[in-house]
Amino acid sequence: MGKILILYFSKDGNTQKMAKYVFEGAKQISGNDIKMLHVKDACIDDVLWCDGIALGSPTYLGTVASEMKKFWEDCLPAWQKIDGKIGCAFSSQGGWGGGAELTCQALNTILMNYGFLVFGVTDYVAHQFTTHYGAIQAGEPRLDKEIESCRRLGKRLAEWVAVYVDGRTEQHPLNENYSRHPDK
Repeated sequence: MGKILILYFSKDGNTQKMAKYVFEGAKQISGNDIKMLHVKDACIDDVLWCDGIALGSPTYLGTVASEMKKFWEDCLPAWQKIDGKIGCAFSSQGGWGGGAELTCQALNTILMNYGFLVFGVTDYVAHQFTTHYGAIQAGEPRLDKEIESCRRLGKRLAEWVAVYVDGRTEQHPLNENYSRHPDK
């Protein structure tokens, strides 16, 4: 059984709401154990436990919140013990163009420094709305496309954990017998 961690920092609640939707998306793929934790409630053992992680942070001054960065600085004892796990990112920002994609790239860089295999999502969740670098949001996720981008990220993480950790190739998004979007 694959283990998935949704790890986030949130001050005003917007990134936490995104984490909740990422969690809901991950639950769409059965057979995984999933935890959602705020960084203040998490520890290095949670990172060692997981096979896949969705990492979320608000965008502060165009980059990752210091609380999230500090968490990873404190995880240095996990160095070379978490190599090869799967990771992705999500971020909220104060307004469109506020740097959330840059924050996702910074979160992915943190994960890559620890050896995580990071991914983006090629699916369009709505007209001109993608999660290529991770799920991004301006303010609170309210619109269906904003919520769906978070869910799609969580689902894709769960699919990759199912395929690459548990060997459940039938969950691969490109498997001709697997429907990416069962509602369509």
